[in-house]
Amino acid sequence: MGQTPDMMRAVVAEGSGGPEVLKVVQRPVPKPKEGEILVRVKVAGVNRPDVIQRQGGYPPPPGAPDILGLEIAGEVVATGHNAARFAIGDPVMALVPGGGYADYAVVHESNVLPIPAGLSFEEAGAIPETYFTVWTNVFDRGRLQPGETLLIHGGTSGIGTTAIQLAKAFGATVIATAGSREKCEACLKLGADVAINYRSQDFVAVVKETTGGRGADVILDMVGGDYIPRNYEAAAQDGRIVQIAFLQSPKAEVDFRRLMVKRLTHTGSTLRPRSPAEKAEIAEALEDKVWPLLMQGRCRPVMDSSFAFEDVGKAHARMDGGEHIGKIVLIL
Repeated sequence: MGQTPDMMRAVVAEGSGGPEVLKVVQRPVPKPKEGEILVRVKVAGVNRPDVIQRQGGYPPPPGAPDILGLEIAGEVVATGHNAARFAIGDPVMALVPGGGYADYAVVHESNVLPIPAGLSFEEAGAIPETYFTVWTNVFDRGRLQPGETLLIHGGTSGIGTTAIQLAKAFGATVIATAGSREKCEACLKLGADVAINYRSQDFVAVVKETTGGRGADVILDMVGGDYIPRNYEAAAQDGRIVQIAFLQSPKAEVDFRRLMVKRLTHTGSTLRPRSPAEKAEIAEALEDKVWPLLMQGRCRPVMDSSFAFEDVGKAHARMDGGEHIGKIVLIL
């Protein structure tokens, strides 16, 4: 492993609660196993699942470290047995099941992607979690087709800004919801056809008006709660609603007759617990379908802010505040 040290900095949550429970500790540098690579982390993305883990609601899956962090960008510094896809020194980004907030992280090589030319490490560290999530939910489970209408709740989140750009790049009409005029303007600037301020507008009425009464073909929802029955109202015939989180509540009172009459599909998924093989399929699709768009500059991660590694608590406070537009990252 050359000059790789024995110990490294890592962030863990000591107990559960606010950003103050996050602590920088010393941990052994992990060693890559069969098919894995060791990455010297330069940038780690901060995501909503990290916040939920900090609050005690999203424990790591079996085998994953208790170190927070689901996405990284950096350089390959060591390879395990039969890991031949990347060479020492290659700049890479990766989706990890945990362990991203650290100086070093191990990951199966099939869950690693090359950094497209022209992208900084900072931008690359903001890509994996959101791009994997949007691809598998909007295009795989949601089956969004060119010419269809996509409704995105939370349009200025990391997921939302990614979904707007990718849906537009693949020929969809995009309607996004956000919580302020500034955030609605940001959605429109990214390419959304319509932006709805959910604090002052009824998204069901605006979607119906925008689509001539037809409704949205695909709805990407991270809110839940009372949005669930309203999504059924806003959906088109044969619409697909994809649930990826619950900022409100995972429970709702719903009249399921609308699901039957409209022939709706309400599906959902989580990304973190999936096997490396399942994530590898998403990575392969991204490299084939989306990486050319990144290289052409047709989509780009929207960067909100970056924080020094030691300021991880401030990064989480920024996300907790809900004012961010785009991605928050840690610089190591």
